[in-house]
Amino acid sequence: METQRSGGTVDPGMQHDVIRVFIGYDDNESVAYHVLAHSILRHATRPVSITPLVKKHMASFYRRERSAIESTDFSFTRFLVPYLSGYQGWSVFMDCDMLMTADISELLQLCDNKYAVMCVKHDYVARDDVKFLGAVQTKYEKKNWSSVMLFNNAKCTALTPDVVARETGLFLHQFKWLSGDDQIGAIPTTWNYLVGEMTMPGTPKLIHYTLGGPYFDAYRDCEHADKWFAEQRLMSHSAKG
Repeated sequence: METQRSGGTVDPGMQHDVIRVFIGYDDNESVAYHVLAHSILRHATRPVSITPLVKKHMASFYRRERSAIESTDFSFTRFLVPYLSGYQGWSVFMDCDMLMTADISELLQLCDNKYAVMCVKHDYVARDDVKFLGAVQTKYEKKNWSSVMLFNNAKCTALTPDVVARETGLFLHQFKWLSGDDQIGAIPTTWNYLVGEMTMPGTPKLIHYTLGGPYFDAYRDCEHADKWFAEQRLMSHSAKG
């Protein structure tokens, strides 16, 4: 994906490389995946390859029964991104309940080779005990850090399909597969703004409807819902004549 400089940031001059994006996919939120993908492509200024993480597509190499604490089908499959990328280059993962309002190439400019993974390091405790579709709101350290991740794939070889299939949720989501927290780089909050959990002036670059997307009746009037519906209308539009 990205040509890397030794011990530093990704070379911004390699503008021809394809940006690899993996989006979590769940049948209950199919429309969310498509609207997010549309928003990414609409704002992008470089080639982008988008892969939905559909769990049933991975049956030949990954088997893990979904537990009661998993609110989506991609709760754990997100950690297969380095494997699916051949442990090469950089890849982006993001939950499907999001909306991109900026050029994703700006996000890739933040990649720093000294880190194995980069994310927004949220420091908060979820306010509610329940989120969309009655799913339990699990509370733990590093909550939502893994909802947007920049993977430096060559440094994430510990994430094999076997490890992802058998390790606990806390082991995976708290990045215990790394040698230490110094392997986790920080990116600005605007790249994972949590609707209903924080405030920010202006429009975030990546809006995360973490409590429930506007496509659920109970959240149709949430903050930035108007932007999501506008994107959906653009996606559904077809030229006449």
